[in-house]
Amino acid sequence: MKLFDVYPLFDINIVSGKGCYTYDTEGTEYLDLYGGHAVISVGHTHPYYTEKLTEQAHKLIFYSNSVINDLQIKLAEKLGRISGYDDYSLFLINSGAEANENALKLASFHTGKKKVIAFRKAFHGRTSAAVKVTDNPKIVAPINDTFEVVFPELNDFETVEQEINKGDVCAVIIEGIQGVGGIQIPNPGFLQKIRQLCTRHGVVLILDEVQSGYGRSGKFFAHQHAGIRPDIITMAKGMGNGFPVGGLIISPMFTPSYGLLGTTFGGNHLACTAASAVLDIIENENLIENAARVGSYLKTELEKLPQIKEVRGEGLMLGLVFEQPSTELRKKLLYEQKVFTGASGTNVIRLLPPLILTTQQAEEFIKRLKKIL
Repeated sequence: MKLFDVYPLFDINIVSGKGCYTYDTEGTEYLDLYGGHAVISVGHTHPYYTEKLTEQAHKLIFYSNSVINDLQIKLAEKLGRISGYDDYSLFLINSGAEANENALKLASFHTGKKKVIAFRKAFHGRTSAAVKVTDNPKIVAPINDTFEVVFPELNDFETVEQEINKGDVCAVIIEGIQGVGGIQIPNPGFLQKIRQLCTRHGVVLILDEVQSGYGRSGKFFAHQHAGIRPDIITMAKGMGNGFPVGGLIISPMFTPSYGLLGTTFGGNHLACTAASAVLDIIENENLIENAARVGSYLKTELEKLPQIKEVRGEGLMLGLVFEQPSTELRKKLLYEQKVFTGASGTNVIRLLPPLILTTQQAEEFIKRLKKIL
């Protein structure tokens, strides 16, 4: 049997990692400024993280949600305190796509409606309830028999208001920072007006923080830069530092009932241990502050390079915009300078390093980038 070929793969076999570095089968060291789509939040093989997972693996790997799991309770308490949402509830699942699917279902159950407003170039996963990308800002795209989705341009409040005024919208779903869509940030004023509009019309506001959450932007969640509180927050990626875990943070406006949502693997003992260890490290090592500080330095220095048209993003979620397609630049960074980066669209190189990135490592990246520019 062979692998189903749906991903283009670089001819590099990574076998180990430490901190912000990874190593291939030949022992070659790579500076990792991508962390597997923002998954590696506290660094590869962090000693505290690996210790906690090893301890838990020797106790109990997995058991059903039909019994009490006090690790879930402790994780919810810790997450609520650190994120500032201690009055909300936590529902644990396995991935960002699953988080967004459950969020949309919950919004539809709550409102009795089936239309969703997303935004052009949005990416909310690949599930039956996932929102598709379209170039038409006003297309209504059916998502099986469950949802239909309208796609205004990001920051186009007028179109959002027109759609909500029709009275058939159950939810607005928006990323704290668009990841796949080119590292685009919603204007703070736009988010604030959306919050007010949703409250006025009884529409559920969902903030997709799957990629932009968990300290990456210099706040725990990127939407906190705008000073708003959504009704549902979806998260995954950096939540488990590589271990599959996702979740929803749910407003007290929703009333839970047995059978409303469900999961098989969500919130298992290893997942909770991983997520709890990540929160401990973020808090104890001041990684949110580090992301803000090093990200600001990186952005300032990169903006000085004339070959870069624009530097987008916040904290350690940055997009380097070039006039020309960035594919060859990215390959040169990898094969010649031994730096992992990501892509976002045709002309954007995406940086999503571990939150432990130091100023010295940021300087090293800039030196290597200058060599190929």
